[in-house]
Amino acid sequence: MSSDNEQLTQLMNHLALEKLDENLYRTSSNNEGWFRVYGGQVLAQALLSATHTVPEDRHVHSLHAYFLRPGDLKHPVIYQVDRIRDGRSFTTRRIVAIQHGKAILNMSASFQVREEGLSHQVDMPDVPPPEECADRKQMAEQFRGKISDELLDRFSRQFAVDLRHVDINSLFDNTPKAPQTSVWFRINTDLPEDYPYHEHLLAYASDMTLLQTSLRPHGQSLFDPKLQIASLDHTMWFHRPFRMDQWLLYSQDSPSSSQARGFNRGNIFTRDGVLVASVCQEGLIRLRD
Repeated sequence: MSSDNEQLTQLMNHLALEKLDENLYRTSSNNEGWFRVYGGQVLAQALLSATHTVPEDRHVHSLHAYFLRPGDLKHPVIYQVDRIRDGRSFTTRRIVAIQHGKAILNMSASFQVREEGLSHQVDMPDVPPPEECADRKQMAEQFRGKISDELLDRFSRQFAVDLRHVDINSLFDNTPKAPQTSVWFRINTDLPEDYPYHEHLLAYASDMTLLQTSLRPHGQSLFDPKLQIASLDHTMWFHRPFRMDQWLLYSQDSPSSSQARGFNRGNIFTRDGVLVASVCQEGLIRLRD
């Protein structure tokens, strides 16, 4: 098995769920994260648990989630699904992620039978292609000497998501910049042609880089030890079908930050410019003494 396939298998194991009872699921593998459970994991698993309760002809078109508590890496997460409504065209689910008897995430997700209708979209920004952007190994080399050995080791590892920043140098440049940036990403190996869970993988990846955008106008590095950061909420709208094993551009901007919170938005495009999803997130960006 290739290294890419091994990393994909590991990711799928992280996201897999065990059904405990009707509307009740549990993580079946170790949690992923650094100090706390990675928020994208909880988003993807909450969405997956809801999808298991929805007819196959209905696809998620939006989700709205609040991160309530840090997730414990050493304990499984329980997902409780409430079947709010099953209509003719739309289905609504409420999902609560639970650890130690307390909610760590609350999500509402809406599913729709696909139908034709009016259609328009914004244009994709003009950025260099992914082949001209640094991959994970090249990023690690640029980070050497700028971050701790522990962080460098994390960046050097093979990972199922191939993530390439268009402006990699800005991660460590303390010069204030406009609150816009772009990132290319994809799953780094081919998925089966009939793979049904591209939206869940996108939810997983969508929490990786968005919060950094609100730091750019302030000349703050994500790796500043005085900076306390955490995702507070996360909203996604899924506009059109896509595949996670093909390059996607995550165009991000931050209209505002205030009161120790940064507000961030993202549009996700296919390589040929089709807008497939939009994201909004507010996150904690607190400077400590």
